[in-house]
Amino acid sequence: MTLMIGTIWQVLTMPFRIVFWTFAAAGRLVGLVFGFALMVCGAALWSGPLYPIGIPLFVVGLLLTLRNVG
Repeated sequence: MTLMIGTIWQVLTMPFRIVFWTFAAAGRLVGLVFGFALMVCGAALWSGPLYPIGIPLFVVGLLLTLRNVG
């Protein structure tokens, strides 16, 4: 009886779990792209005369990218 109720519950909640998983995956992808863009901009600024801005920008982008990967 418990197995049947659990199976019915899994089937009924499947569409909601798929939608929430899709939103979570899209959010991680956006964070990954934004973090990578910050890393690239930070590295570009770091190589020029604006290295005090580039170093923190690169570090923030790196942390954001690593957070979204793992």
